[in-house]
Amino acid sequence: MATTRDELEVFLWEGKDKRGKVLKGERSARNQTLIRAELRKQGITPSRVRKKPKPLFGGAGKSISARDIAVFTRQLATMLNAGIPLVQAFGIIASAAENPRLQKLINAIRIDVESGATLSEALGKHPAYFDELYVNLVDSGESAGVLDQVLDSIATYKERIESIKGKIKKAMYYPATVVGVAIAVTAILLVVVIPQFESIFQSFGGDLPAFTRLIVDISESLQKIGWLYLLIFIAAVVGIIQAKKRSRAFGHFLDRASLKIPIIGDVLEKSALSRFARTLATTFAAGVPLVDALKTVAGATGNVVYGDATLQIRDDVATGHQLQLAMQQTGLFPPMVVQMTAIGEEAGSLDAMLLKVADFYEEEVNNTVDALSSLLEPFIIILIGTIVGAIVVAMYLPIFKMAAVM
Repeated sequence: MATTRDELEVFLWEGKDKRGKVLKGERSARNQTLIRAELRKQGITPSRVRKKPKPLFGGAGKSISARDIAVFTRQLATMLNAGIPLVQAFGIIASAAENPRLQKLINAIRIDVESGATLSEALGKHPAYFDELYVNLVDSGESAGVLDQVLDSIATYKERIESIKGKIKKAMYYPATVVGVAIAVTAILLVVVIPQFESIFQSFGGDLPAFTRLIVDISESLQKIGWLYLLIFIAAVVGIIQAKKRSRAFGHFLDRASLKIPIIGDVLEKSALSRFARTLATTFAAGVPLVDALKTVAGATGNVVYGDATLQIRDDVATGHQLQLAMQQTGLFPPMVVQMTAIGEEAGSLDAMLLKVADFYEEEVNNTVDALSSLLEPFIIILIGTIVGAIVVAMYLPIFKMAAVM
């Protein structure tokens, strides 16, 4: 049965070169015959070729991340700029890849290119890792004969985008961690500590203060059906995520609401602006027509609100409006961004101006996220202190009441 294009195997080989020196290494291919043929082309007489044994654990390797693709792009751009042939560059990068899945992906692309496909065609067969923007830019670079320059631009673009994504995650994770710690502390107090006091309260007799009774009732509820509350929370989170994926209206509502969250909303807005500017600058600089570039940008802003606004801008530009005017009409772009765009259009340096905008907002995001931890520290202390203090007060109220009666 024939092996499909994606079914590549890793082989270990041994052989001798023309001087009789023993060489060994590993290479991916569909079968041993292809390995032997490739070695002979390089002047190596293979003496042994065998499949590389798979480890018992972790043999599949970790998944391929966007950061892996960014690193791969940078390596490829550097090698092409140094004059290394494309196929050879793929071989070098694949041999250095520690992730078996990434190595398999690179070798699959290499085999397609060796078979006569263009790089953009080979990349287009793997849309999970190379999106439409990536493939279109590579296609433009191949057509213009500046593939190394375009790959360098793509690598810079992806590195900046991944950096800004990391900042956004940091900005989101920190408040989530604070809330999670507060919930965990509260749950431990209610489930572990409160029952100890409850047995003492029962020996007192009489009615408990209303606040103490409320805390005790919550504790009993968590002990009995706490698992149900956890399931409801998980179901709500999963439901929101699925609804956002399937309903554009709901996703639009969530993204618009997230932009209004103090501090976090400011970070998300600046991130969307930087991604809009950098993506448009990169595509426009690669020679992609403005209307087509805007269509690509719409899916790269990371926010449905700005994505829809970009599609509106594209429609306005397609009917003859200037880009800066179309941006102004959406009401989402700050005057500085609109003015920089206008200057770029008039001076014929739109891509350069947009890159300056992207750099500015990326720096703003960095500064805001760095300041976020110091801003939230007082909030953390107050939140956890309030929770613990309220529970402590509730537990000691019956003791104070009994002391007053005595």
